[in-house]
Amino acid sequence: MRRMRRSFPSPVLASWLLLSIGLLPGASRAQSTSDMATQRYVPPTQITFTSWTGPYMRSQMLGFVRPYEAQADNIEVTVERYNGGIDEIRDQVESANVKWDVVDLTQADSLRACNEGLLEDLSDIQLPDGADGTKFKDDFVDGALNPCGVGVIVWATAFAYSKDAYPENPPSTIEDFFDVEKYPGSRSIRHDPTVIMEWALMADGVARDKVYATLETDEGVERALKKMDAIKPGLQIWRAGREPVRQLNGGDASMSMIWATTGAVASREEGANFEMVWDGRVIELDLFGIPKGSRHKQAAIDFIKFASSSQSLADMAKYLPNGPTRKSSLGLLPDDILAQIPNGPAYDDKISIRSDAQWWSKNHARLELAFNDWLAKTARKGASGTVR
Repeated sequence: MRRMRRSFPSPVLASWLLLSIGLLPGASRAQSTSDMATQRYVPPTQITFTSWTGPYMRSQMLGFVRPYEAQADNIEVTVERYNGGIDEIRDQVESANVKWDVVDLTQADSLRACNEGLLEDLSDIQLPDGADGTKFKDDFVDGALNPCGVGVIVWATAFAYSKDAYPENPPSTIEDFFDVEKYPGSRSIRHDPTVIMEWALMADGVARDKVYATLETDEGVERALKKMDAIKPGLQIWRAGREPVRQLNGGDASMSMIWATTGAVASREEGANFEMVWDGRVIELDLFGIPKGSRHKQAAIDFIKFASSSQSLADMAKYLPNGPTRKSSLGLLPDDILAQIPNGPAYDDKISIRSDAQWWSKNHARLELAFNDWLAKTARKGASGTVR
């Protein structure tokens, strides 16, 4: 205060002190709070959208990100990439350093993050109705709306094989993926327990409607891992969607788990040397979520409303034929795209299993530990040191 007296003339100092404690007319704390509360919402000039990289991100950029920027009022969408999971979201939320505004999550990860309090509550969000007039809550497929998420795509994981490895009598069933005697050669799987553990049990004779009840038990997990031991010698691991394409085309893997839409499109590219197998494919969903503590929640909601409209989801499918989560979007797609999407009529007769996202949201951590422990164990080696 002594410094203040020397720096300010006494009348100015007195006024400043009275103003700071709210004793000058019109300067009450109540009024200041009221003024702040009634300030008009000012949208940000930039939001950050985080998604998977490769062809899928390209379909989103062209399907709804750039169109959103074109119609939005001076908002730029910065796009970040990640490889899934909720660890990065958890780190941002727990450190109060949230940098992402909208994230593309698998259904199971959306539920896990929601249960952990890592996502904003979207249970009262009012989305646009379908292009055909269907109320939005009736327009989305089952599981595409949850308290923290809004559906984006229906997608699937299948497997593919190298045409060089099996020029005759190629694999055709999920059992063949694990049959290294009939179909020798290296396998490649995603660095995650989902899908591969369902496949292992199905290949071991477990009925598809009993898979998750079996994985619920320690004995069921051990049964899946034991079946997976067959493919462990020479096993390749991938994290990003285009990696199995390169592994198959380059001869690094004879068979590989692969995201179905990515694989189907890549198998028709010039120089492609692999074929898709649809038996046993696992159907899943992706949803949008907003990390808890986003500084631009309202802008993020506006983006989600635009991106999840019937037209936006249909436009995205035109660049990469993942299935739209809105039924009304199907009527906006040409026949050639409908013939390719995982929830389209072309695959109705193919045997598949619907991933139980609720189950995985509760059990992923447990099976991830078991899966990582299985990966860490060294394969048996022969006298020469080569893996048998």
